[in-house]
Amino acid sequence: MHDTSYTLPRVWQWETDNGGKFAGTNRPTAGATHDKALPVGEHRFQLYSLATPNGVKASIMFEELLALGHDAEYDAWRIDIGEGEQFSSGFIEANPNAKIPALFDYGQAQPQRVFESGTILLYLAEQFDALLPRAVAPRTETLSWLFWQMGSAPFVGGGFGHFYAYAPEAMKYPIDRYTMETKRLLDVLNRRLAETRYLNGDAYSIADIASWAWFGQLALGRVYDAAEFLQTHDYQHVMRWARDIAERDAVKRGCMVNRAFGEPHEQLLERHSASDFEHKTQDKIG
Repeated sequence: MHDTSYTLPRVWQWETDNGGKFAGTNRPTAGATHDKALPVGEHRFQLYSLATPNGVKASIMFEELLALGHDAEYDAWRIDIGEGEQFSSGFIEANPNAKIPALFDYGQAQPQRVFESGTILLYLAEQFDALLPRAVAPRTETLSWLFWQMGSAPFVGGGFGHFYAYAPEAMKYPIDRYTMETKRLLDVLNRRLAETRYLNGDAYSIADIASWAWFGQLALGRVYDAAEFLQTHDYQHVMRWARDIAERDAVKRGCMVNRAFGEPHEQLLERHSASDFEHKTQDKIG
């Protein structure tokens, strides 16, 4: 039986009181809602983010680069999307699409903005010649899986996640539709990881960072608390890969950056130096 309580209008009209977790900040127009400059720290790279699946891609990448010995120090500033900080004039200058993460590289002749999480991963990989193979075959495989994840994110986040976790009421049709697609994507990933340790073969890369942020955390129950609902334990190769990556020290640190939920010792609201992980988590500063 289909829900017939909604009649499709000839012309859609925006209703500000439409329910849902983000009803107070979502809107059908672009551009800034208020003037506010972004803070700038002392390092070459200035990251403006939040510890969402898309946001941790960038912070994990920075921590992985630092672990490899690269001069990739960065300042990470928290953008509270629940309070609409992504609509400030400064953030819109960084990303006209008003989505985290966004990055400025002050090491160029002119400050270079970089937006979209996949672009940030690719940009940093090319800047430091790291986590992206040079040879054509593995490089292309890496980029294919990177853009596979970028293309799948709207189904998992805006589709499954929205209707499973954030919609004002449970609705069978969209939940069924996006659960089916999310499980299909998990199966795609599982079949690939049955063949290889990492997505491009034997080498950990930006493709794994991007995909783990969504699918690895989803499988481990860290995103939407939906592991049981999706029966992610059935995807044994995804689970092996997800657990392996979760144990990387750089991944643990990256997931703490700009985090304002979970245990206090896991929350580092801002990150300006490596010592912040020891001295400035919420359990230390209150």
